[in-house]
Amino acid sequence: MIDGEPVVDAHVHAPRLSTLKPSWLEWAERFSGPHPWRDAYDGRGDPVPERLDALMEAEGVDRALLFCEYSPRATGIQPVEDVLPIVEYNPVRFRLVANVNPHLHHPVAAEAERQLGLGAVAVKLHPVHGGFSPADRELYALYSLCGERGVPVILHSGTSSFPGSRTRYGDPQLMLDVIEDFPDVHFVFAHGGRGWWYDTAAFLALSKPNVWLDLAGLPPRRLPEYYARFGLPRLADRMIFGTDWPGVPGTARNVAALRELGLPGDTLRAVLSGNAAKVFPGLGV
Repeated sequence: MIDGEPVVDAHVHAPRLSTLKPSWLEWAERFSGPHPWRDAYDGRGDPVPERLDALMEAEGVDRALLFCEYSPRATGIQPVEDVLPIVEYNPVRFRLVANVNPHLHHPVAAEAERQLGLGAVAVKLHPVHGGFSPADRELYALYSLCGERGVPVILHSGTSSFPGSRTRYGDPQLMLDVIEDFPDVHFVFAHGGRGWWYDTAAFLALSKPNVWLDLAGLPPRRLPEYYARFGLPRLADRMIFGTDWPGVPGTARNVAALRELGLPGDTLRAVLSGNAAKVFPGLGV
């Protein structure tokens, strides 16, 4: 908790560093600033569950959603099995998020089901790093599975700086039919349409009850600028706090910056934990 408020960080990466491309490490060092994220790792570059847990505790994080990723063309393959020891160490604080790539997983729904069986509370798609359209009909079986299970889908939306990325697949408009075809599935646009598509992502979040915005990678002080056309207090009711850890100068610092925006108390609580509790099953916050 921070100042008595529960905090859910809905966007955390804690992979084994040996599974990553050099550009990922350059990104983490560039955006982490003074944040001592390496303290959570051992000399081999493997995350140490008790160290990561202690760091999250010190930063005031009550729940953290841990991502894996299968994107060999952009960041590397970060297997879901690598983050299981972290969840096992503290299953109250940490939750698993599945990840599938239709170029690697056949059939894609079967792999998602396997990872959900490991305890995942959501499925992440990374079309920009994976090089695929999130509207591809091959993924409809995955969306159907998520609808049946009550599992939300997180999608990277907007740009990415990693070599090998295909930015055009970050356009939230690609999801128009999917959002309407699967009204019972919560879709979370990670990074809130970062870059050219802030307006598109915001409009969808306000007009579709199953669309949400994840703030990972967005400096809180710049949110009024990014979403100037929509009125931040209104749009914040559709926002979920996330940092893109370790590429963040500190979770507590981001929470403090969010507080400085002057959002109503109920709205701030919704962003920090309440909206995540609505979307992700079983968080218990």
